[in-house]
Amino acid sequence: MSKKKKAGMNVEKAEEEKIEVKAGTSGDETGAEDEKKAESKEEAPSRLEELEKENETLKASLAKEKDDYLRLMADFDNFRRHSAEAKLDLVHNAAADTIKGLLPVLDDCERALKMLEESQDDAAKEGTELIYGKLMSYLKGKGLEPIKAKGEKFDTDFHEAVAQFNAGEEMKGLVYDVVQTGYTLSGKVIRYAKVVVGI
Repeated sequence: MSKKKKAGMNVEKAEEEKIEVKAGTSGDETGAEDEKKAESKEEAPSRLEELEKENETLKASLAKEKDDYLRLMADFDNFRRHSAEAKLDLVHNAAADTIKGLLPVLDDCERALKMLEESQDDAAKEGTELIYGKLMSYLKGKGLEPIKAKGEKFDTDFHEAVAQFNAGEEMKGLVYDVVQTGYTLSGKVIRYAKVVVGI
């Protein structure tokens, strides 16, 4: 054989070996990729389970936070409502105390009017009636109402008996006379009517 043929065969042999080496290398790489894919397929269900558990945990955490938020808002709403009611009660009680302080002035005006009925002084009578009327209309505007008592059935919710009087069968259990006028403020009794009850 000639040197040329030998050299050509050697070149072919070398190329075949290269191809085999390349084929072997690519076979190793393909095998590694196959192994990675197989491992990846095995890991996929466990990763999916982890993600599902994490999702459930996040959902539970979100539900708890939402519940806490709603409770906090409800507590705040209750606090705001109670604060507003407390302010109204404070204003109402302050007004009630002021009006209670004015009740003796009303009593004095009523006594003065009774005294002036027998008087000949028309100017004094007219002036006292005017003052009493203005004061009473202002207080009525604030919710003050006198308790009806004379001739009414005795009621312990509105009347306080200070005496009894034998007034006959027709007045039995009824209010015979009023010693001191009682008043309600916005439907609540602020002073009971002091009365004489017929027996």
